[in-house]
Amino acid sequence: MGHSFLIAVDEDRDALAVVESQLVRRYAHDYRVECLADPVHALSLLTELAQGGEEVTLVLARNPPGSTIGFELLDHVRRLHPNAKRALLVPADAWSHEATAEAIRVSLTLGRIDYYVPSPAAALDEEFHESVASFLLEWARDRGLAPQTIHVVGKTWSGRAYELRKTLEQCSIPHTFCLADSDLGRKLLANAGADPKLPVMVLPDGRIMNDPSNAELALASGAPAGLAELAYDAVIVGSGPAGLSAAVYAASEGLRILVVDEGGVGGQARSSSLIRNYLGFAKGISGSRLAEQAYHQAAAFGARFLFMHRVIALERSGRGLSVSIADGHQVSAEAVILATGVTYRRLDVPALEALLGAGVFYGSPLSEAAALGGQNAYIAGGGNSAGQAALHLARYARRVTLVVRAPSLEAGMSDYLVRAVAAAPNVEVRTGTQVVGGGGDGRLQQLILRERATNEEETVPADALFVMIGARPHSDWLPADIARDEHGFLLTGSDIPDGYEWTLERPPFPLETSMPGVLAVGDVRHGSVKRVASAVGEGAIAVGLLHSIVNEVVQHRASN
Repeated sequence: MGHSFLIAVDEDRDALAVVESQLVRRYAHDYRVECLADPVHALSLLTELAQGGEEVTLVLARNPPGSTIGFELLDHVRRLHPNAKRALLVPADAWSHEATAEAIRVSLTLGRIDYYVPSPAAALDEEFHESVASFLLEWARDRGLAPQTIHVVGKTWSGRAYELRKTLEQCSIPHTFCLADSDLGRKLLANAGADPKLPVMVLPDGRIMNDPSNAELALASGAPAGLAELAYDAVIVGSGPAGLSAAVYAASEGLRILVVDEGGVGGQARSSSLIRNYLGFAKGISGSRLAEQAYHQAAAFGARFLFMHRVIALERSGRGLSVSIADGHQVSAEAVILATGVTYRRLDVPALEALLGAGVFYGSPLSEAAALGGQNAYIAGGGNSAGQAALHLARYARRVTLVVRAPSLEAGMSDYLVRAVAAAPNVEVRTGTQVVGGGGDGRLQQLILRERATNEEETVPADALFVMIGARPHSDWLPADIARDEHGFLLTGSDIPDGYEWTLERPPFPLETSMPGVLAVGDVRHGSVKRVASAVGEGAIAVGLLHSIVNEVVQHRASN
């Protein structure tokens, strides 16, 4: 197998010649560049490459006005080469033509393309190359080909080898896996000693770890030694966007910070293949990439991180707080920030999980709704959030269908929303029904619905599915004197009900829980907006409150 392919397709031969010139001059040494004017021939080449086990890194394709052939080709790319990046070649003035701009927006929303690339100029065009280079980097990271990659060698794909890969993935650590009896496996094991204990991890600096424990992995990833002896201004529990944001801003302002997470960096955001609505990232950014950059940023400011360690208890220690970790360690701090997030309930339908971002979404359709004009959209869920999402989506989509497991909407939705949904002319409600399957050619095209009473199944055309079947906050381990709502989300500030003993003269700060000195940020907090930007904002706001809390504790100790 040779180098991976970069493929460009454009029926305009003059424009294609310019693209080919730019690609060949910059990338021909490391990639095989193929530029074709015929989309049919391009599809044949892509099929041959897939059958031959060849890698395709990037496909650039133009969609002629009034046609869908470019989009259809990129749909095939997702099916034939699921790891390849797909970009639409567009004119430099694409946004000034409403039809072209709308096609771009819809294609991005439904996952038919990863992004768009303005056609390059005949001269050296670094903006074009910036886009191409970003695709190549994401592809390399997805394939475990980035620098500083850890190699895992195992006897089988399952068992401890799988656990190691899962742990490395949670920590956003680039890694690859190969079987011990493969060519690469034998080569790596040759340097691992006479009788290596599988699975073996080969670190980027050449060090060998034989069947490492999670604690050993934590140390290898830079866990601080002597936890009990170190003094912290705050312990942040959870390293999703909210926790990372708090770590960055707190550490940058000189506070001594420890971040503890039982998995790795990123939290729920890590499962997002592309976050398109985060300020400043016009091309979008993967959740894992965003988390990794924030992690390095916080570490550079002096924040300490302890991954693969679970916090099991939180209690007062004088005027400060004590955090207990499952391995027996106890860490003292002046304050604690709870950023433990939530776990979103999944459909557990593999065919639909494979289409995440390509028509299948978890959460509200706020960001995607405007691009769904004329489309058939479905929402799985029967709570208030699902009803509100249906009404919002109905402003744009041709038809919205609520798929509700319960026998009636009244079982989980407020009366005012039930009436509003019933009055919406393009919203259909299917109660006693659940989504059990679906699929499409590179993007969502149909769903399989099952009537729960009869077990009868129906296949329906669908362009988008939003799954809103609930979330479970990670708050079970907290002491009973921290107030929660009926779903377990943490109450803060003025939302704390009467009946909880508050020991300070001042009222709770806006993000402070019913335990003084303990803040809650991000998805675990009652009333939070389930968006990355909101979580980052709450983490930043918490730091201002953190200074006040730390100063209170210091002044109290000084006066006693």
